[in-house]
Amino acid sequence: MTITDPAHKSMDDIVALCKRRGFVFPASEIYGGLNGFWDYGPLGTALKNNIRDWWWKRTVECPPIGPDGEPVSIVGLDSSIIQNPKTWEASGHVGGFSDPMVDCTESKKRYRADQLHAAAVITSDEYQENHPLQLTMVWFAWLENDEVSRAQAYRKAEKFVKKNGGKFDPSQHASFMFLAGADPQEDVSIEDRAMLLGRIVGPDTDKPGTLTPPRDFNLMFETYVGAIRDEDAKAYLRPETAQGIFLNYLNVLNTMRVKMPFGIAQIGKSFRNEVTPRNFIFRSREFEQMEMEWFCAPEDSPKWYQFWKEERMNWWESLGISPENLRFRDHDEDELAHYSKMCVDVEYQYPFTAPGFGELEGVAHRGCFDLTQHQTHSKTKMEYFDQERQLRAKEAGKSKEEIDAVSKYIPNVIEPASGLTRAVLVLLCEAYTPDDSRPSKVFMKFKPRFAPIKAGVFPLVAKDGMPEAAQKLYLDLRERFAVQMDVKQNIGRRYARMDEAGTPFCVTIDGETLSDQTVTVRDRDSQGQQRINISQVETFLSEQIEQ
Repeated sequence: MTITDPAHKSMDDIVALCKRRGFVFPASEIYGGLNGFWDYGPLGTALKNNIRDWWWKRTVECPPIGPDGEPVSIVGLDSSIIQNPKTWEASGHVGGFSDPMVDCTESKKRYRADQLHAAAVITSDEYQENHPLQLTMVWFAWLENDEVSRAQAYRKAEKFVKKNGGKFDPSQHASFMFLAGADPQEDVSIEDRAMLLGRIVGPDTDKPGTLTPPRDFNLMFETYVGAIRDEDAKAYLRPETAQGIFLNYLNVLNTMRVKMPFGIAQIGKSFRNEVTPRNFIFRSREFEQMEMEWFCAPEDSPKWYQFWKEERMNWWESLGISPENLRFRDHDEDELAHYSKMCVDVEYQYPFTAPGFGELEGVAHRGCFDLTQHQTHSKTKMEYFDQERQLRAKEAGKSKEEIDAVSKYIPNVIEPASGLTRAVLVLLCEAYTPDDSRPSKVFMKFKPRFAPIKAGVFPLVAKDGMPEAAQKLYLDLRERFAVQMDVKQNIGRRYARMDEAGTPFCVTIDGETLSDQTVTVRDRDSQGQQRINISQVETFLSEQIEQ
């Protein structure tokens, strides 16, 4: 049986395969690892690079066709990870880039308050009479999108009911932000908030009242530049690549033949001191982003927001992701970042969220916030002079004030921002395909273009001239494709290894090859085999992989 439904895929099995086959390893594993950091093995690095190169190809080298039928204009950038600290003051990260955090005084663990949820037990009369807080409910908390944590909370709730009486109703849910008094929308007194907080049993303890009220926790990693460690030398590892683009907006305008509208794209590492990194590489402290800032005239921004929304969904589908596993989700007003006019997420149905969805990419309308902030803080003008609009306004007989208004402006920005490392996770989840019909019991169904290894080249046995013929073919193919030659173990085991690596084709040289120059080509997905002339292998792979 072949399983493709994300809800029936096991993250534990996917993580195990990633370790076994060299996709992803825990960072510094021999020293016990470091939570929130991961190393990408040989196959994971190749997969990541293939995704990266495809994004760059379709964004910078061969950008999409715009609404006017012409290719849009996008240039590339690679900015420094460490910028002048004033950058992050202007962007709002120093003062506002924080998450509400909760500590457990018993387990000493820390959680993001907005990711904690709780289910209620309506306590028995006898328990209420004997408890000093006169509780009518006890709440059992778990981490969002963590089914193990939720199951533990439910087990604790059921155990509590068995011991103390009452009733457990899983439908009685509340967010920790509400229970702890961090939700200003709810009209609940401070006294009642304190009592509610005292009734919550944390994810890693068995008694209520161990969780602290939420406190802001800045997510930026601090470092120091130079020999002296003082406040004047303090700097930050960037939490996003976007600000490096905004800082270079004028440099690009002054050095490249670009005019409005245009984009600046960047791929690079970012760092966020996540308190609760989780779900494998879904949320980690060091990650890579693929971001593009699209600069346009303010009145054109709604058109471009819709354009990039659709283009980004098309790009994710081009990776071979099933459309049924992707969706858009518009942000509610209370979710929007302070700079954002509107934002939509491209979401994916991960195994750990199924049947729900989780964030994959955000497409945000940032308005003119960033350039305006940097203009204010740096005293550098970020206005764009639009000569074409000036000429059209003059031809229309507009007044000088009207001409100036349309020809000088700070551009609005549309930002499609996605995580490269999260894209790796999505392709790993999408490709993972349990299949009881094959020896490996699983294969990685990557679209051939993105597979880390495009073909395996195998001599059937290590004698009779077969290794020599295989090596000649391998040396010819490696000039164009990522191929691997393997002469060890029986052919079935070699196929099984290639299935787990996601290799779409295996080419076997056997006894017939030396007499009639034909080879066997095995297809990963169907396990079907066909014989073709050895001289046609390169053309065959080209047609199958580059489509």
